[in-house]
Amino acid sequence: MRHYTAAEVEAGLDYPRLIDALDDAFRRGGEPMPVRRAYEVGAEDAPGHLLTMPAWERGRRLGVKLVSVFPRNAERGLGAVSSLYVLFDGRTGVPRALVDGEALTNRRTAAASALASRYLSRPDSRTLLLVGTGHVAAHLPQAHRAVRPIERVLVWGRSPERARDLAATLSERGFDATPAADLPGALAQADIVSCATTSRAPIVLGRDLRPGTHLDLVGAFTAAMRETDDEAVARARVYVDTRAGALAEAGDLLQPAAAGAWSTDAIVGDLHDLASGARPGRGGGDEITLFKSVGAAIEDLVAAGLLADAG
Repeated sequence: MRHYTAAEVEAGLDYPRLIDALDDAFRRGGEPMPVRRAYEVGAEDAPGHLLTMPAWERGRRLGVKLVSVFPRNAERGLGAVSSLYVLFDGRTGVPRALVDGEALTNRRTAAASALASRYLSRPDSRTLLLVGTGHVAAHLPQAHRAVRPIERVLVWGRSPERARDLAATLSERGFDATPAADLPGALAQADIVSCATTSRAPIVLGRDLRPGTHLDLVGAFTAAMRETDDEAVARARVYVDTRAGALAEAGDLLQPAAAGAWSTDAIVGDLHDLASGARPGRGGGDEITLFKSVGAAIEDLVAAGLLADAG
């Protein structure tokens, strides 16, 4: 069994190839995968979650990801998410690979956002706003630049220092990146807004979204979490990674639906619909599009398989 470190995951999963592999997997579809199971496992002073995410392609490969999410880890200088992925042979059940799950999650999450952007953002999108300063947020600009001509990145976070640090890191990677102190002002400039936080209260407000914006919601992963308000969802043409996952876990959608401000029947499509052409993507240039990602186990399986197949 091969062990892939975080560095090997980063080197082995370039975004153009990974995005195309996800596009192909979602286009082909297949049998529905189980919605991930989440368990509350933290202490009173350290809230935490344990998630299990299995997926398989019969006769080819199967795998499972074990994830822990501890939102207050930033106070300890640690990432909020830790995980491992185990890939098995689909014919024998023999383990093939043990993969650093955090690196795998960062890459496939950013790639799924970029895949949605391929269908939902304006082709001329050049300014990306990052809302959040964590590990996933740091991967999003490179992924989005694989499908859109991103020239400028604005970074907003609750901690101005962390926003400055991430902007500096992105500048070293060749982006024109600057921290943004004024979130509404940054939203007024953004073509694509990528949110990657663990927020339980709205951060991006619908009243601040300009026409033509693509809103990419990555962070909130339970029904109790959200990154946008009701108005943002109501103004947008809404898509999800998978319907089953979104209807079980996407607080950004479930909460406005519960409040009567929006209906889940208004979900236009998921990544399978977009990749297969079953449902249309972006319409007019002034349309606001929204992609809500809660994470799909098939994304991990595809990414781990791509890594292992390459040796």
